[in-house]
Amino acid sequence: MRIELVWVALVSAAAVTACRGGSRRAATPVELRAVGPDELRAVADFDAIGDRTARSRALFAEMSRVITHPRCVNCHPAGDSPHQRLATEPHDPPVVRGPADRGVVGMECAGCHQDRNQAHTRVPGAPEWHLAPLAMAWEGKTVAAICAQLKDPARNGGKTLAQIVEHAEHDALVAWGWDPGADREPVPGNQAQFGALTAAWVATGAACPEDVR
Repeated sequence: MRIELVWVALVSAAAVTACRGGSRRAATPVELRAVGPDELRAVADFDAIGDRTARSRALFAEMSRVITHPRCVNCHPAGDSPHQRLATEPHDPPVVRGPADRGVVGMECAGCHQDRNQAHTRVPGAPEWHLAPLAMAWEGKTVAAICAQLKDPARNGGKTLAQIVEHAEHDALVAWGWDPGADREPVPGNQAQFGALTAAWVATGAACPEDVR
């Protein structure tokens, strides 16, 4: 595959302040390595972005390629039912989250979804299979809104930023996104890359991209 370069504008409120005289000049574009839809850029790819806040925002934008993928959004719905497949179709059979986000009596998630993918039945599975709480819904939200939510302990399950990094790096249910079984499309990259991007985002201040809506 031919590797091309893409331009990413480094914007800190659309301009940067010059060291002398307080004058303002346009931000200089930086070239980032182009990657395919199934790849993630490495943390080192963002080293050329000198402005710390701009680099942090760019790192989260890369993370969002995983976060906003249907494999993840399907289990972070805005309503009481999960979705499935890349088209985010309603779950079949119809199910609801229940009081603990694990289904209702007689239709619990674990009744079908085991702790691993089932090759013959094609039913996906991973440890602790369940829906994200409504407070953690990502469906229909912008990348900026998801970022703000992810940083807010009131909406992220009471996690610190360090715990968010640990979750991204090692959680077994998160890992399912890269190993969805059958012929399902996985999320880009791998969990180690995603965890490294998350750690770098936190280390650079956990800045959120600006909302373009």
